[in-house]
Amino acid sequence: MLLLQVSCLCGSAPCLLCGCCPSAKNSTISRLIFTFFLFLGTLVSIIMIIPGVEKELHKLPGFCEGSGSVLGVQTHVDCSSFLGLKAVYRMGFAMAAFFFFFAILMVCVRSSKDPRAAVQNGFWFFKFLLLVGITVGAFYIPDGAFTSVWFYFGVVGSFLFILIQLLLLIDFAHSWSQLWLRNAGESNAKGWYAALCTVTFIFYAASIAAIVLLYIYYTKPEGCTEGKVLISINLILCLIVSAVSILPKIQEAQPHSGLLQASLITLYTIYITWAALANVPMQACNPTLLVRNSTSSATATQPLTTWWDAPSIVGLIIFILCTLFISIRSSDHPEVNKLMLTEESTAGVGGDAVEHGEHRAYDNEQDGVSYNYTFFHLCLLLAALYIMMTLTNWYRPDESLRVLSSPWTAVWVKISSSWAGLLLYLWTLVAPLVLPDRDFS
Repeated sequence: MLLLQVSCLCGSAPCLLCGCCPSAKNSTISRLIFTFFLFLGTLVSIIMIIPGVEKELHKLPGFCEGSGSVLGVQTHVDCSSFLGLKAVYRMGFAMAAFFFFFAILMVCVRSSKDPRAAVQNGFWFFKFLLLVGITVGAFYIPDGAFTSVWFYFGVVGSFLFILIQLLLLIDFAHSWSQLWLRNAGESNAKGWYAALCTVTFIFYAASIAAIVLLYIYYTKPEGCTEGKVLISINLILCLIVSAVSILPKIQEAQPHSGLLQASLITLYTIYITWAALANVPMQACNPTLLVRNSTSSATATQPLTTWWDAPSIVGLIIFILCTLFISIRSSDHPEVNKLMLTEESTAGVGGDAVEHGEHRAYDNEQDGVSYNYTFFHLCLLLAALYIMMTLTNWYRPDESLRVLSSPWTAVWVKISSSWAGLLLYLWTLVAPLVLPDRDFS
């Protein structure tokens, strides 16, 4: 029995879940286990920024050594001022290196007959040891320019992952609308239309309320011009895409297009705007900045930086949902599958398991992989960078190395990603009109 358990840890994904779940695809189980590794690293990062734990990190051998040379500047700095950031950055580096290794290793794997597919779908115990080893080694990386350089890696990776989130959200919104409209058409029940209208109203009402709150808390009658301009621009863009989604020409080309998708995209865009304004490095225009960076005598006993705020918590929830969606998704739209390099197939579906009704996982990739291994690992790599930036609020040490400040870089990356997402959604609406010869059904 012990030998069987050990073989499961070293063997394939199906063996890990035999008898523990209904029949499932080998490809889906492998993605879920890799996602579990990412969530495990995220949990460790969260634990490291808990105030009580963060204060104890200086006891790690060598962790605070060399902290006087952060950003390449020699100075005497209290290491406790950015222990949490150091720990999360190194955990993020370890997860990114882990997934980058597998992204390179799995290039051009075409089916489960490739020997590398066995590595993708098995040897989980050794993979866990590899992740632990990389993590331990990451904590011995000397500071030097690591913090500043890795910050920009995190910025780029987070920007790309936000775009992936928006793409998944667009796909989800289209699938949701099609499902409810199809149910309404098949059952002739007005309840589905009523539910569609109700959800759309709730999304728009929440967006309007959020916009009002952004104007109240992140702008001032005098000043805060940047905040006013950014909120207004995104408000106008959301109104434009909402109007375009119900134009007669658009409805004729895409009967399932409507305000449900537009309302969901609008709500997410307003969230991104909120997250961007929460990084504005001006105390008068950013109420949350007062809590995070206060160093006055009145708060001298408080932690220098408060990592947890509402935008970060919402970002963490969205991160969890999106990474799970990446792991189990199979879009109804061929164009989205091509763009995301995922296309669930029924090839090699493991008939024995289905025919006998056994509760086991089966190999569904004998004739061809159902998702691009390399692209999947790159998505998890970007997710690791995104959660690294989210948990640290996109902060980095300032010139004095005594305060973790929020740079304008974070603001513009988030705002530009919201604009890119709106343009992407607008393209999904007008593409059938611009390219009439292509099939977008």
